[in-house]
Amino acid sequence: MPTRALVFDFDGTLADTESAVLQAWQEVFLEHGTELPLEAWYAVIGTQHTTPAMFALLAEHVPGIDVDALRPRTKARVYELLETLGAREGVETYLAAAHERGLKLAVASSSSGGWVNPHLDRLGIAHHFDAVLTGDRHKAKPDPDLYLAALDALGTTAAQTIAFEDTPHGVTAAKAAGLTCVAVPNAITESLDFGQADVVLPSFTAEPLDALLAH
Repeated sequence: MPTRALVFDFDGTLADTESAVLQAWQEVFLEHGTELPLEAWYAVIGTQHTTPAMFALLAEHVPGIDVDALRPRTKARVYELLETLGAREGVETYLAAAHERGLKLAVASSSSGGWVNPHLDRLGIAHHFDAVLTGDRHKAKPDPDLYLAALDALGTTAAQTIAFEDTPHGVTAAKAAGLTCVAVPNAITESLDFGQADVVLPSFTAEPLDALLAH
């Protein structure tokens, strides 16, 4: 069955926001005399639980810490690190190629619309997408709800749609919804297990979209 649509995760897939977010958290932990264990980060990456999990872990390491006082400063540091961030290399070429083929496009992200939509606008790629599905309106990954909602919004079937993800949690969600899933790990996630993915690409520049769709 021919491919009619592509659905992209946002954080870490369309843009490497995860590196900036991880750096901000690492800085917070170091400021308080401890280190952020990467295994704790990997356990929640790609889900909706990153922020509460990080604050809970920090509170374990630093008893009595005022978590509420840290929230605005941590958020501000993340946005500071993201100011100059662009789309991942090759993403815009993929989106342009998709349009040339007449494919429908969507974003399916566990993050909130208040996070995803402004970033899509800032990156200059919002106009490419027919639908943006986010975790404030749907169950977060690894639940398949975001992908099922994307299929409904695009009017396509799972067999006609390919997902692009950068985390195992995201791959699990896409596969649970019945989609073919291409994993495109970033520098933060490249060491994780992507055995569930149908294809693993080291980057969007590793293989043109036309070649990918051919097989």
